Amino acid sequence: MSTSDAASGDATSATPATAPASAPARSPFDLPDVSGLVVGVLGGTGPQGRGLAYRLAKAGQRVLIGSRSAERAAGVAADLGHGVEGADNASVAARSDVVIVAVPWEGHGELLASLRAELAGKIVVDCVNPLGFDKQGAYALKPEEGSAAQQAAALLPDSRVTAAFHHLSAVLLEDREVEEIDIDVLVLGEERAATDVVQALADRIPGMRGVFAGRLRNAHQVESLVANLISVNRRYKAHAGLRITDV
Repeated sequence: MSTSDAASGDATSATPATAPASAPARSPFDLPDVSGLVVGVLGGTGPQGRGLAYRLAKAGQRVLIGSRSAERAAGVAADLGHGVEGADNASVAARSDVVIVAVPWEGHGELLASLRAELAGKIVVDCVNPLGFDKQGAYALKPEEGSAAQQAAALLPDSRVTAAFHHLSAVLLEDREVEEIDIDVLVLGEERAATDVVQALADRIPGMRGVFAGRLRNAHQVESLVANLISVNRRYKAHAGLRITDV
């Protein structure tokens, strides 16, 4: 701007730019369409893995189940139906968009470390509960990293690690007479886009709902609560889950 323009008080030049309007707050119930994603289940031949695979596939999701034995995985997949495919764990990890980890705690770290390359860039959903058992019943273990989910995040730095599906009864998941699973799924993670995908997957199963429950640092108490639910179920001969009120 010239000296003469400044002296004449050029209104156009002197007026400050209008600040852009802030975007409206995003609704926590606005979740993505996940119907086209391929979901892999590592440990898919175990009770929880089988049950989750069956429910997701029945809801219309394309599901792959993994096992150390491709032949065993293929046999279980054929029994589950609904288009479920079976293969070895590495193949399932490589072919899936979202990978659910449903292996026993004892083999958790070794398996994930071996699949770091195949799981790079993928959403990994850890649903492993580190538990011990003695004459008094189930009790929570405390992994060195803090939780199974945090161990997964440490072993898979190139993956988008979340935690969910801890409090589901494998008996109900596998019972084909049960049409709805009446439970809220607590979903934890560091990245909203990833936790939103996991919540949306939970929502696809009739009766189930995904609820965001914090960052991975809070996963230990979610995993540990399973020990309490086991005690509830034993006392009342039930298949207890959780519901979050006022949400």
